[in-house]
Amino acid sequence: MRIEKCYFCSSNIYPGHGIQFVRNDTKIFRFCRSKCHKLFKKKRNPRKLKWTKAFRKAHGKELTMDKAFEFERRKHVATKYNRTLWNDTIKAIRRVEEIRTKRQNQFIKNRLKAGLKLTEEATKEEVQQSIHLIQESPVAAKAKLAQKAKQASRVVTEEMETEN
Repeated sequence: MRIEKCYFCSSNIYPGHGIQFVRNDTKIFRFCRSKCHKLFKKKRNPRKLKWTKAFRKAHGKELTMDKAFEFERRKHVATKYNRTLWNDTIKAIRRVEEIRTKRQNQFIKNRLKAGLKLTEEATKEEVQQSIHLIQESPVAAKAKLAQKAKQASRVVTEEMETEN
């Protein structure tokens, strides 16, 4: 069993699913669902539709160049069954998946940092514009100073009493 990729949106097509379109020059196009097939017939560009993987890669939303993708591109070659080779292959596939997910997560974090900086700058600007709402009113400031003066006078009187 082979899992194919949709020609239009690059999603997986499992056996028994999807549509095949064969052109007159015998080129085979596989589509995961009728939506992709219809858009292909309408000659839509997948790089302009936001839900396709081609759009995401073209606009920097996903990794495009990564060594982990080369592992997936290798052609399926028939080899004689060997248990150790089979076990090593399964381990390698799992390791490649781990590496790919780590790199994708790091890529997403780096991509979101720019947005975090923009929101932080926007909040700083908003605070600067409405700082008068945050700062104390002059009446409250005078009351605070008076309270501090009372506390200072109490401390001084207590010190004098302890000295005597």
